[in-house]
Amino acid sequence: MTGPAGAALRSLGDADLAFLQGLPKAELHAHLNGSIPLHTLQDLATKYGSPSENLSVDIAGTIARLQSGFILTEISDFFTLFPAIYALTATPAALAEASRAVLDAFLNEQATPDGFVINQPAAQCSFIELRTTPRATAHMNREQYLTTVLREIKSFPGRAALIISVDRRMSETDVEECINLAIKLRNEGNPVVGIDLCGDPLKGDVGMFERHFKRAKEAGLGLTVHIAETRENTEAESHALLAWHPDRLGHATFLTEEHRALFFADVPQPNTEISPSDRMPWNPDHPLHKLFLASYKRHLDRILRESTEPEEARTHLSLHIDADKGARRAAVSEVEALVNQKAARGQYKPCIEICLSSNLLCKTVPSLEAHHIRYYLANNHPVVICTDDTLPFRTTLLAEYALLLANRPVGLGLTRAEVKNIAEMGMKARFMAP
Repeated sequence: MTGPAGAALRSLGDADLAFLQGLPKAELHAHLNGSIPLHTLQDLATKYGSPSENLSVDIAGTIARLQSGFILTEISDFFTLFPAIYALTATPAALAEASRAVLDAFLNEQATPDGFVINQPAAQCSFIELRTTPRATAHMNREQYLTTVLREIKSFPGRAALIISVDRRMSETDVEECINLAIKLRNEGNPVVGIDLCGDPLKGDVGMFERHFKRAKEAGLGLTVHIAETRENTEAESHALLAWHPDRLGHATFLTEEHRALFFADVPQPNTEISPSDRMPWNPDHPLHKLFLASYKRHLDRILRESTEPEEARTHLSLHIDADKGARRAAVSEVEALVNQKAARGQYKPCIEICLSSNLLCKTVPSLEAHHIRYYLANNHPVVICTDDTLPFRTTLLAEYALLLANRPVGLGLTRAEVKNIAEMGMKARFMAP
């Protein structure tokens, strides 16, 4: 294990390690194909033999490298594996072996990491919701893919469940098939608990997915969506996804202040805490105060820009006083409308699926200090710590929790009580009832 999570884990003492191992933890954002242990992929490559499918030169070359036991060092090396992973798990037998290995790595006891005195084998988590996009291959259709994974999941009753991922690049026909399968398999008593929207964050039109996700929700499935993963994702798209009221949000790295304020609009009363008052002093970190300030600046600029006063009058104090009052009224009205809208709909606080190593290594956040988890913790908003893809990010759930507990700068420097509270939030955010 390397990278920031490995460094954080190695910085801990035995007592802190034992504390983290003993915490009941839920893994709620783990992709099957990105979490297959490297040794399992090498075993599959050795067993692969002469594939019946036509493979590209690159994929065949990667499989040959896996067969030779080559060592991966750079994150880019791991991402080049994915086309080969799809080829290696194209049969029910291989997919079952891969699924079994992933579940074993999360749910069965693993040896204590190197460098610690204590010898206390422990499972990475108490519960996992494993997610995967069903693929049709030359050897199985999508339903066979899902039933293969579910057979392995059902070997951990009450401890594992399946989230079916829908890729943003899919056709509507394929999306409909995936949702139909999710509902069918759930109704048959299988531990299918949710639907995920995933894939290239800059591909597809999320509007096409809305009615299908609504149908899934009406059927009792939990909803989670990868949202605002990049700076290029638009505010309009994030607003559209939030309008579905998903139960959990994946990453949510670049949600704007306005979107974040949606989660806190149930806190203040209109026209009291919105702007500075005797009842609640101005708090620059309060989500609605941030929204008020941004709205105020925007309206002030607009009012001054649209003013019909002659140029020589624009420096007069009276104009700026009037503009200030107008901007404040407009900002208060804007935030009041948001508060009233949320009051009508009820409280909405979707749990944020936080993947620290993933964000750091993919450089969507510059540092732990700048990570958006701090915002949500400061505002008492539910989060769950997850691994995303253990293979490319070379991490474990234990190591991700080490990033919370380790002292700065290698970790966030949280207290044990704070880390325990985060673990409890994750357990409460499960789609499967305890």
